[in-house]
Amino acid sequence: MTLDDVEAAAARLEGAANRTPTLTSRTLNHLVGAEVYLKAECFQRTGSFKFRGAFNSIASLSTPERVRGVASYSSGNHAQAFALAAALHDIRAVILMPADAPASKLAATRGYGAEIVTYDRYRLERTSLGEDLADERGLTLIPPFDHWDVIAGQGTAALELFAEVERLDTLLVCVGGGGLISGCATVAKAQTGPPRVIGVEPEAGDDARRSLQENRIVVIPTPRTIADGQQTTSVGERTFAVMRERVDDIVTVADADIVAAMRFAFERMNVVLEPSGASALAALMTGKVDAIGQRVGVTLSGGNIGVDRFTALMEEFPAGTS
Repeated sequence: MTLDDVEAAAARLEGAANRTPTLTSRTLNHLVGAEVYLKAECFQRTGSFKFRGAFNSIASLSTPERVRGVASYSSGNHAQAFALAAALHDIRAVILMPADAPASKLAATRGYGAEIVTYDRYRLERTSLGEDLADERGLTLIPPFDHWDVIAGQGTAALELFAEVERLDTLLVCVGGGGLISGCATVAKAQTGPPRVIGVEPEAGDDARRSLQENRIVVIPTPRTIADGQQTTSVGERTFAVMRERVDDIVTVADADIVAAMRFAFERMNVVLEPSGASALAALMTGKVDAIGQRVGVTLSGGNIGVDRFTALMEEFPAGTS
């Protein structure tokens, strides 16, 4: 995975993906003592960064692969992005999703035209289920993060960020399966005077942190966390290879801290974030990363959350509980 791969993905995405805004907040800068640049992927098509990787991977398929149709598996954001990307290429898509995925994500995925097959995420392992589904139906399987074209596509978020702000001392990126941070770290480490790249996970799902510490892929049970987009049990083989070389550290945040970051984004910036989309901001706001006096980039990776779920989380974690 090189900067050239990410730049090639950016060329494919031109005119298809949104060039999302980089937001700033004087209040946030004062709060954390840093100059902060927020890459708002919540304004990407389908509401998260996932559209970048999904579109790039589907756009890179051969004609025979497109004819067969495509399959994938996802807790929600990749599912929506994959469904839309397939529809834009007039390709049939079948997606394996957990039965307890947020209703808004299930509805959006169906709305984009994909067929959904559900499973119990706490009893069954989705990778093997996804492979079996693709084999049974003769579909081309594209995993949600452990795929070079997906990783390259996700890296275009950082490519846009560095084109706009030029220099950063630290880049904070949420981590689930590792696709976003692998792509972003590839871009970051290609910069002159490269920044630290720090991943952020929920406390209950610290498989990436443990994997880097132990220098091997650590597999954990499906984590119980409000951050449904980060309920992965392990990083991928490809993403881990990139992370081991280009990611400096992984930190974790509590669910209450994530909700506090969601509340700040909503009340002070008029931005709606889902839990996974707010985890990197939560790490900055809670001081999990030493950023005082620095120029800091933060990925706001997604905003796919229904109003009922958003309200319920605000009530479950009132202000001041983080």
